Amino acid sequence: MDLLTLENPVFATYAVAAAVMVLKVMGQGWMTVYRMSTANAGLVSPEDLRPGAINPTPDPSQLEPNDYVERSRRIHRNDLENIPAFWAAGLLFVTADPPLWLALVLMVGFVLARLAHFAAYATQQSHEMRASFYTVGSVIVIYMALHVLWAALA
Repeated sequence: MDLLTLENPVFATYAVAAAVMVLKVMGQGWMTVYRMSTANAGLVSPEDLRPGAINPTPDPSQLEPNDYVERSRRIHRNDLENIPAFWAAGLLFVTADPPLWLALVLMVGFVLARLAHFAAYATQQSHEMRASFYTVGSVIVIYMALHVLWAALA
């Protein structure tokens, strides 16, 4: 069986998890834009103060940090710091031909950890709570990378 086809249930599991994470990253970007629009604040570049259809009467105060917008921006940045490692390690993990049960546990676990991290960040939970979910996702990615190294060097 070719490992990188949807006929391989491990690859199909990866494909679903990776696609959900693509939607998470892209959706968070749109969430930030939505928050900037509804708060009429949180702009980041001086050229954003040029009048236009979306912002007909710009004000320099729109460049000041706005926690409502910045929280979404921080969530997005955190996704961009963590999810690409999953995409890479997960695809390599598929090529190591792991058991389906292990792939399911790890890949679903990563997705759930990232969604829980988002929920904790969005609802202003403690750093310890966010760090717990980050740690689960991080350990999963590290395990997948080590599994690939072990398989490749064995």
